[in-house]
Amino acid sequence: MTLFIDVDDAARLFNQVGIRRALREMAGYIEADYARWAQFDKSPRTANHSTDGVIELMPTDDGQQYSFKYVNGHPDNGHRDLLTVMAFGLLADVDSGYPTLLSELTLTTAVRTAATSALVAQSLARPGASSMAIIGNGAQSEFQALAFHEMLGISEIRIFDIDRDASLKLKHNLAAFPDIKVILSNSVKDAVKGADIVTTVTADKAYATILTPEMIEPGMHINAVGGDCPGKTELHADILRNARVIVEFEPQTRIEGEIQQLNADSPVVEFFRIVLGEVAGRENDTQVTVFDSVGFALEDFSSLRYLNDLAQAQQIGQHIHLVPTPANIKNLFQLLDPQPAKASRLRTVS
Repeated sequence: MTLFIDVDDAARLFNQVGIRRALREMAGYIEADYARWAQFDKSPRTANHSTDGVIELMPTDDGQQYSFKYVNGHPDNGHRDLLTVMAFGLLADVDSGYPTLLSELTLTTAVRTAATSALVAQSLARPGASSMAIIGNGAQSEFQALAFHEMLGISEIRIFDIDRDASLKLKHNLAAFPDIKVILSNSVKDAVKGADIVTTVTADKAYATILTPEMIEPGMHINAVGGDCPGKTELHADILRNARVIVEFEPQTRIEGEIQQLNADSPVVEFFRIVLGEVAGRENDTQVTVFDSVGFALEDFSSLRYLNDLAQAQQIGQHIHLVPTPANIKNLFQLLDPQPAKASRLRTVS
């Protein structure tokens, strides 16, 4: 039997434990798996690009469990009242190949992306950081705000989006958390001025320059989330040249991240090295740091592990027959009913 978690189940799980606790716990699972970096089979995701977007598969395994995520990115979907990003995924037993968990990952990816951002920022943001700008106020923005508030104590959020309604939506949703001060800004420049942390999470599939060098102040940490496929960036290349850049898995980020703008030998640090204590995150209080976040399969592996454990503990989800279980494993045909009388009532498919 395979445990199945649909969107309603995932929402119930996160509501039951509380979204801020879920973000913190998810980050713990992600950090634990980055600490086991050498155990994972790692590869860049497989991407199928079209003029309208991209569909990707993100697989990995640690020798005991295997996972994959199916995820899309279609920036124009909003005009059709569709999500620009949606996902689902699977966790399986490596020894048998049998699936143990099939789950929605749209809501869960929003949680894991924000949890990863805040986890990395704990090592990269300067001590005492209290303010953050969020540029791009779509579906990921609330999760980013809550993760940074929960895990770094960020109490002031400055927000900007070219779609004013998106910013008003974010401000309305964060009103449920009165310990977070939300400031509507009139431009990117106004939002980032004086901010300790800047999160960019825009959706356009284009070479964009949301942040330019003159906006960057000493000691800033930039959490670059939106540039996550070939031909899609948010930062001016000179920002990267003058910053300490942290990535998840360098071979993938070279293809999809902000550093696709740079030479192949430009220096970057993979996050697992910080987790293992091999290198420091931030070297001094005036250094500009960038997390070039594109999302990596290990993080989805972690989120599926977390969902599975949470669902078992809360007894949420349903068990489904995703794999046949015939009495005779060599007789798969026995599951069918080849009665001509029943078949004749079906219309021919042509």
